[in-house]
Amino acid sequence: MAVYLEFEKPIAELQAKIAELRDTADAGDIDIDAEIAKLEAKSDKLLRDTYAKLSPWQKTQVARHPERPHFKHYVAGFVTDFMPLAGDRAFADDQAILGGFGRIGGRRVMVIGHEKGDDTASRIRHNFGMAKPEGYRKAIRLMQLADRFGLPVVSLVDTSGAFPGIQAEERGQAEAIARSTEQCLALGVPMIAAVVGEGGSGGAIAIAAANRVLMFEHAVYSVISPEGCASILWRTGDKAPDAAEAMKVTAADLKGLGVVDRVVPEPVGGAHRDPAAAIEALGKAIDEELASFKNQSAKSIRASRQDKFLKIG
Repeated sequence: MAVYLEFEKPIAELQAKIAELRDTADAGDIDIDAEIAKLEAKSDKLLRDTYAKLSPWQKTQVARHPERPHFKHYVAGFVTDFMPLAGDRAFADDQAILGGFGRIGGRRVMVIGHEKGDDTASRIRHNFGMAKPEGYRKAIRLMQLADRFGLPVVSLVDTSGAFPGIQAEERGQAEAIARSTEQCLALGVPMIAAVVGEGGSGGAIAIAAANRVLMFEHAVYSVISPEGCASILWRTGDKAPDAAEAMKVTAADLKGLGVVDRVVPEPVGGAHRDPAAAIEALGKAIDEELASFKNQSAKSIRASRQDKFLKIG
């Protein structure tokens, strides 16, 4: 059963009516194809018009849609010969961050990313994509391994933020995030990051300080969630839509500010409506970005990445 967001209620009502007419046609010998076609055209137009003028808060809702593709879907879609690697070699294996060797467009790469899970059991197992220190230390280990073997790093960002629990803080959450960010900047191999859903705070930037930062059209990327910002400024979460507007969390805004380098278009209605098309588009974009670093030295790759972030703001 499709999950509709609050602002999609008119679309949901049309889709329900279409489904009802289909059931009626199947149950009896009634020809209502013309009426169904008319309603489908109206539904498609409404979907296009709605998604052409989404507010930042509505884009935040789309970015969080439970049916958007996750790390495992992208890996299955455009990464071949994927060999997962686990553990930080110090404490545990954090399932909120996954990674391993693979190939994109025939190139050997190291792929790292957040995994939120897509049902209750998997969401709990992956801690809703909120990594603990051992997750970021695993990411550091994999980046160092990639650097050692001269393999580009590709990261897929999708997290509301790093896990804020007491145990995570006791194990050095802030230090792990800082060192992961530092490792991104120190790589002598190309790094491509893609914000595929939510890019929340230090939990996102820890694996997104890349040479090229891509972002899906309806993804969001910010230093704090709109709800968190609203609770600080106005002492109420009801102002989250206002906060989202002020924070410039959308791909278009961030492209204009120079925070992201490329916006990857999504299928009409968001990546959750046509995951295969979204996955294909992202895979093609990443492959193109990787190709642009051919024959560049480690020194120039590292310098261009550092210059990119020094120029922001």
